[in-house]
Amino acid sequence: MNFLEELQWRGMLHDMTPGAEEALKEGMVSGYIGFDPTAPSLTIGNYVQIMLLSLFQRSGHRPIILMGGATGRIGDPSGKDQERQLKSFDELDNNLTHQMKQFGKFLNFDEGDNKAIIVNNLDFYKEMNVLDFLRNVGKTVTVNYMMSKESVKKRIETGISFTEFSYQLLQAYDYQCLFQSHDCILQMGGSDQWGNITSGTEFIRKNLREKAFAVTTPLLTKSDGSKFGKSTEGNIWLDPTMTSPYQFYQFWINADDADIPKFIRYFTLKSREEVEAMEAEHADHPKELKRLLAEELTIRVHSQEDYEAVLKVSELLFNKKASKEMLMGLNENALATVANEIPSFNISKDALSNGINIVDLLAEHTAIVSSKGDARRAIKNNAISVNKDKIGNHEAVINHESLIQGKYIMVENGKKNKFMLMAE
Repeated sequence: MNFLEELQWRGMLHDMTPGAEEALKEGMVSGYIGFDPTAPSLTIGNYVQIMLLSLFQRSGHRPIILMGGATGRIGDPSGKDQERQLKSFDELDNNLTHQMKQFGKFLNFDEGDNKAIIVNNLDFYKEMNVLDFLRNVGKTVTVNYMMSKESVKKRIETGISFTEFSYQLLQAYDYQCLFQSHDCILQMGGSDQWGNITSGTEFIRKNLREKAFAVTTPLLTKSDGSKFGKSTEGNIWLDPTMTSPYQFYQFWINADDADIPKFIRYFTLKSREEVEAMEAEHADHPKELKRLLAEELTIRVHSQEDYEAVLKVSELLFNKKASKEMLMGLNENALATVANEIPSFNISKDALSNGINIVDLLAEHTAIVSSKGDARRAIKNNAISVNKDKIGNHEAVINHESLIQGKYIMVENGKKNKFMLMAE
């Protein structure tokens, strides 16, 4: 795989410095992308850059993940109209530890000459005092040079603190340190990072009298111009406790048809020939293309088991003929996902131990129906099911034996109205 050719057909190449193409042809190259731990988990937005590192490694090169233990304490002004709220050191350290574990799923850290490595840029600065920084780092480029960068120019009118203004120096010095310690000659990132990255190549040119290179990807946006990586509920996280595998899957399923060709090229690991054949086969069926992408990414980001659970949850929610066996076979995580997708009520475990009359359950312990009269009429009309079993008697009692996985009971009122009861 030729790395730059791979980026080009995928539409993932925005810009590169002169000489980058020639350097990449000479053999294995070490290249890095920086990630600041300002969030508790990586997001699907971060996954654009993870894909860049993955394609880089699959092309025979060595990827370096630079964790921003230092830069995360400063705040990157790129793409921001206002100052970031600074995170506490404890929060940043916890975020960093969690994100480092997440990267282990997506790159090969275990074998081969080009196995990935992780470096924390806090190591570059923790023994450096402010005078050393100003003398050895701050002297390298002029304020005029720094002011010419887009990330700074955009903030001049609204204001930028010296703290965020200095971010560019830290990122540039990071590159110099990686060049010296890991023979890293390439920095990659989104197009909004071009100014910071080229500051790094300038550091290496001026301080080390060496050449280093930059490659950037376009910022991924949706067809309507909005930012990629969010749903109506917020960020799409790569942590299953923050965005469930089902919600992750649905993000791709609900994507605009116009976005799918771009999304496939950014995120599939299939070859160009496979992608073009798949698109030709399903040219009139964009839903199938979305399903195939959703399947591939859910398995890769989560697991095969999670994907199969997602299918079961989807079947339970949308197939009117879903069976009791399917419901009873769901694990606790899948049942929790169902509870998040349909109206849910908490009920007392103690009350269940004593048994709750079905009419009271529907009208008083929950708000599934508005009155006991409505409950009796729904039962009489054969509309009420508990765990897929029809309730034919308004004197029926529901107790703890109905709990699935010791916590959940599904109640249906008619074919469309599903509810989840959670015992506490």
